[in-house]
Amino acid sequence: MGRVYLQRKRRRRLEQGHPWIYQTEVAHIEGDPQPGDLVDVYNHQGVFLARGYINPRSQILVRVLTYDPDEAIDVGFFVRRLDQAKRHRERFLADTSSCRMVYGEADFLPGLIVDKFGDVLVVQLLTYGMDARRDLIREALIEVFRPRGIYLRNDVPVRELEGLAQEKGVWYGEVPRWVEIVENGLTFVVDVHEGQKTGYFFDQRENRAAIAPLMTGWGESGTDGGEVLECFCHTGAFTVHAAHYGAKHITAVDISEDAIAVAKENVARNGYADRVTFRVANAFDELRRLDAEGARFDVVILDPPAFAKNRQAVESACRGYKEINLRAMRILRDGGYLVTASCSYHVSRERFMATIADAALDTHKILRLVEFRSAGKDHPVIHGASEGEYLKFAIFEVRSRK
Repeated sequence: MGRVYLQRKRRRRLEQGHPWIYQTEVAHIEGDPQPGDLVDVYNHQGVFLARGYINPRSQILVRVLTYDPDEAIDVGFFVRRLDQAKRHRERFLADTSSCRMVYGEADFLPGLIVDKFGDVLVVQLLTYGMDARRDLIREALIEVFRPRGIYLRNDVPVRELEGLAQEKGVWYGEVPRWVEIVENGLTFVVDVHEGQKTGYFFDQRENRAAIAPLMTGWGESGTDGGEVLECFCHTGAFTVHAAHYGAKHITAVDISEDAIAVAKENVARNGYADRVTFRVANAFDELRRLDAEGARFDVVILDPPAFAKNRQAVESACRGYKEINLRAMRILRDGGYLVTASCSYHVSRERFMATIADAALDTHKILRLVEFRSAGKDHPVIHGASEGEYLKFAIFEVRSRK
């Protein structure tokens, strides 16, 4: 097994639980480890720190699997880690029938994503080291979860950065294209073969439930359901929740005809088709059009895809966030609520909130923060590893200062 020795003058991120070792932190390497091989990591004094897999092609040289020098990385290792991840969800989630069951580094399995949709698992092997152990992982998944089928969604560009090809397909058993899940008591269909990422975004589960108090209490009597606009509605998860919690009418906008088709199905199967209007449109254009027409809503929900895929895109991403939030504030009735999110890791919470504040300044609005949230409990974060903290979700009351 190769050995990686770290520099003396480095930040002790590894000792604080960060699972990545960058090329720039390494003093020297003993042996000739190849991509995916296991290596032991030592500090400059030769003290063992961790064991992980290496990829000399990546700026993240080593990803840590264990801090125990006696722990073998075999099928038993993966069974233990998967069982720990499962028990974590069972402790903190009321329903684990469908959820993110393994969240990579945060579950001490860097490069592995497992989403559970009933008796079907959807898996992503994002790194060379995990891909090299795919047979062990599959065996462990079958032992721990006893699934009907496992589907690989390795059709992500990040694999190419690791020197891996993109791929997808049935990995075990039988996997239908469409599966049905229950979230917060509501039913959704998910396209696990062709849907975005693994087919569904579990990270917003608790946040979707958090909009419940906003959906009623409107009108002169204070007892009416609200008029809601959701932009970037994707397959309708926020829209269905809004209707379920009492919204009088929801306008749901997405640029994808396929996503709107699934959203319509999800709305219909929950019995709310009469309260939703769908529009296939670019959300930026639709917000401008609604603003120009003088449209007004009680609640606007913005849940866009990541605008910043890298650090170089942060400035343009923030311009985009400012534009959609500014337009949303303009079409909100006084005292209405803005529900706004960013899943761009490279845009920090501070930068995101400052961007929204800039939009409020330009629209002469006063914002009252009701709640700030991140991803759900099935997306834990290792303290000190901020890379896992990507989702920002805020609810603001918006009032005019004119």
